[in-house]
Amino acid sequence: MGNMPMSDYYRNLREHVGSGLLMMPSVAAVIRNAEDEILLIRKPEESFWGLPAGAIEPGEPPARALRREVYEETGLMVNPDRIIGVYGGEKFKYTYANGDEVEYLAIVFECSMINRSLKGLDGEAEEVKFFKEEDFPQLGIPFPPEIFKKDSASAQALFDGRTTDEWNKKL
Repeated sequence: MGNMPMSDYYRNLREHVGSGLLMMPSVAAVIRNAEDEILLIRKPEESFWGLPAGAIEPGEPPARALRREVYEETGLMVNPDRIIGVYGGEKFKYTYANGDEVEYLAIVFECSMINRSLKGLDGEAEEVKFFKEEDFPQLGIPFPPEIFKKDSASAQALFDGRTTDEWNKKL
């Protein structure tokens, strides 16, 4: 999710909590090209790659936040096609290089591209690149690898790494 330019809302919160933990509702995009490679970005000062993603602003519907973040970070216009999963909890806690702590609640969407010209617009992304599933670099946020499998396109959404059927078996 990386070192995003902070909105007034989050900057205001930071003034009160310092670098302490913020819960952050966010969106992330799985975007495939014609070769079924998945788009990842790497932010300046970060060694890990991640999905195009970012925080949802007050009053902003998640799908609009997704389109805004993807456009700001990559220059791509996308449509959200479906929710792949919703993730959060201890594993989604992240400390930035500056010491700010966040715990993401991430809604991950599978998206289709409307235009295909890649260009990071706001300087957030150092690198923007499509990767084959088998060549994935280490990600800063530990999304379950299943969400990147091509055949997951027809699968159920994953919640906490389990499908609805798997949750029902636990009952």
